[in-house]
Amino acid sequence: MKSWLTLKDAAALLDVHTSTLRRWADKGEIPVLVTPGGHRRFSPEDIEQFRDRRHGRRSGQPLEKAWSENAINRTRKELTAASGPSWMSRISEEGRIAHRQLGRQLMGLTLQYLANGEEASHYLEEARLIGEEYGRLNLAQGLPLNQALEAMLFFRDTLMEVALELPKGMKVRPDTTVNMVRRINLLLNEVHLAVARVYQQMV
Repeated sequence: MKSWLTLKDAAALLDVHTSTLRRWADKGEIPVLVTPGGHRRFSPEDIEQFRDRRHGRRSGQPLEKAWSENAINRTRKELTAASGPSWMSRISEEGRIAHRQLGRQLMGLTLQYLANGEEASHYLEEARLIGEEYGRLNLAQGLPLNQALEAMLFFRDTLMEVALELPKGMKVRPDTTVNMVRRINLLLNEVHLAVARVYQQMV
C-alpha cells in the first residue's frame, strides 16, 4: 500500500512553512492528493523530486545562495560560541530543536522572496505565520517579550550583516545590496510584529 505524507510532514521535509507548501500545491507546482475530508496528502517520491528541482533552481542564483550559506554558517557559529546569546539559556533542548526548524523555514522563505522577485503579499503573510509560531514557542518556553524579541533581533542582525558584507567577496552593485536589505527588512518586520502581537494577546 502506498504511503502518503501529511501537509505538515511534507513541509518539514522541504524546510518550508505549511502555508508555503499549500500554496505550491494549490498552484499545481507539486502533485497533491486531497482526501474526501479535504486534507492534502503528498507522495514521498514527489516531495523528493520537488526538493531536488528546487535545489537545482536555487543553485542558479549565486547571490542569494551565497547570502543563505553565509547566514546559516554565521548563525551556527555564534549560537555555539561559549558566550552564546543570553536568551538561549532559557530554552530547553526541545525548544531549540523547534527554533532551528522555524529558522530553516524562515531562511527558506526569505531565500524564495529574494530569488523570485514576485509580489510580496503571500510571502509577508507566511512571514506573519512563522512569527506567530515563534511567539507561541517562546511563550511556552517562558521567555519574556524582551528576550523573545532579542532572539529575533539576533537572527535579523546576522542576516543583515551577511547581506551588507557580500560585496567584499562578490561583484555586487550597491543598489542590488540595498534592494536585498530592503526586502529582508520588509519580511522580518512582519515576523517581529507577529511575535509582539502573540505576546500582547496574552496580556
